[in-house]
Amino acid sequence: MKREALSVVVCALAVATWAANGDDNNLVAPRREVYDNGRIFDISHRYQPDMPEWESKDGIGQFLWLPKSMKNGSIANNSEMKLPTHTGTHVDAPGHVFDHYFDAGFDVDSLDLHILNGPALLVDVPRGSNITGQVMKSLNIPRGVKRVLFRTLNTDRRLMFQKECDTSYVGFTVDGAKWLVENTDIKLVGIDYLSVAAYDYLIPSHLVFLKDREIILVEGLKLDDVPAGLYSVHCLPLRLAGAEGSPIRCILIKN
Repeated sequence: MKREALSVVVCALAVATWAANGDDNNLVAPRREVYDNGRIFDISHRYQPDMPEWESKDGIGQFLWLPKSMKNGSIANNSEMKLPTHTGTHVDAPGHVFDHYFDAGFDVDSLDLHILNGPALLVDVPRGSNITGQVMKSLNIPRGVKRVLFRTLNTDRRLMFQKECDTSYVGFTVDGAKWLVENTDIKLVGIDYLSVAAYDYLIPSHLVFLKDREIILVEGLKLDDVPAGLYSVHCLPLRLAGAEGSPIRCILIKN
């Protein structure tokens, strides 16, 4: 009786496997950037081995493994991954640059989801310079706007599609960060490369943004082929307790 029951289970597994796989060798999975007839834009970068890693010439390399594979006898496929938390499209928590905030638990799990989700403005930054105080002033972002995504020369140069990290990217200078903090109501700052701060102002600009724990930084956004204007932004980081950064999935929805 036990053998018969075991045979039934084995047969059921075989049927389930066949049903899942089918006999079609021409299956092609969809890879989309825009959904619902142009209403939803995915502004997150796809993770792949040749995407840039901070201060590396070699990209992130292999980050995904398949230790349990159906082809090798496992009953299901189960992947494992390992990559820096500040890779690809990601979010910074206050503990990223303030050690006392890190020790106090101001990690990505402490971030305000209300700030990460809501009405947002996508703006084009004038090309040819970093985001200085003067550039910020020229953008004329009105009071009351709380979420702004800054599209820069980084998008034109397709820096996030290059394997080697490029430190000539456009980002905020210290006076640009100060101008934003002191003269706007912006609480979500998004940008199109691995750091919101220009390389020569890397830590000082981060300190200005994160000092009061009111502003959330989203970096590495994919903003090509998205018209400037008003949207609803939705960004969700992983709930990584103790982590000062996290990969994040971000989308824009037309209002």
